[in-house]
Amino acid sequence: MNPPVIGVIGLGIMGGAMAEALLEKGYKVVGHDIVPAARRRLGKAGGRPLASGAAVARSADIVITSLATVEALEDVIGQLAMAGRPRRRARPVVIETSTLPLADKEQARRRLQAARISALDCPISGTAVRLKERAWTIFGSGPKAAFDRVRPVLQVFTDKVPYCGAFGNGSKMKFAVNHLVAILNVATAESLAFGRKMGLDPRQLLELFGPSPIVGTGVYRLRGAMMARRRYRPPTMKVEVWQKDMQVIGDMAKSVDCPTPLFTACAPLYSAAMAQGYAQADTASVHEVLAVMAGIARPKRGHVKR
Repeated sequence: MNPPVIGVIGLGIMGGAMAEALLEKGYKVVGHDIVPAARRRLGKAGGRPLASGAAVARSADIVITSLATVEALEDVIGQLAMAGRPRRRARPVVIETSTLPLADKEQARRRLQAARISALDCPISGTAVRLKERAWTIFGSGPKAAFDRVRPVLQVFTDKVPYCGAFGNGSKMKFAVNHLVAILNVATAESLAFGRKMGLDPRQLLELFGPSPIVGTGVYRLRGAMMARRRYRPPTMKVEVWQKDMQVIGDMAKSVDCPTPLFTACAPLYSAAMAQGYAQADTASVHEVLAVMAGIARPKRGHVKR
């Protein structure tokens, strides 16, 4: 049996990384992004860029969506639902990997179901950098038969592909994870700022605490290294995108009447990073916000890479 043709819609940091990983494993990959440069990158990597999401739906057996906004999701799902299929070719399974409000994902699922297309909610915990280490976790949810069909494709990225049950449970898992990541990132930034203020070398803090089974989290090692260098590009997660995730998580917490005092306390620091010009930089840049609050001098001009 020939391997399935994989379509990727949304070829940004995450979608582009997935497309390249699939190509490296020998899959045929087609894709679309509204940004021409992203389509060109896919072509240079060996994939086939297409003019629309509908064209991807007509060409692929499995479609992965990686989108930044609800508006993008609505547009793409509309194209997928309306796209025709060649005779005798089964409809694709759609794997939605974005971090978006659950109500909007559920609406997308219903629209695809009406078009007789199976939809899975499979958010990703991890960054494009961690993909190379196979350190992602993909939270699968939706129809079990459809999930079993696509699981080998998801295992191209990681061995950690748990099935979490009904559609939407994947997003709930991702919300819980990102809730913790938001707190750990700020805690790391605060700890390193505290160390700087006491005259310690943050690189030594990372060397000593990074391997610790108590405090040595992936967040500490990945983002702590950026904080120690005070260089935040290329981003593993842009602050402006993270702000969207923070809003989604906060809204979900309110909807289930769950107090989140630590998460709520973190939010202004990410907003301050946006205001200070770090929108396109990594979320590790909250360290600069705390450094300013602590009265830590900025390094020589040009060293803080926003």
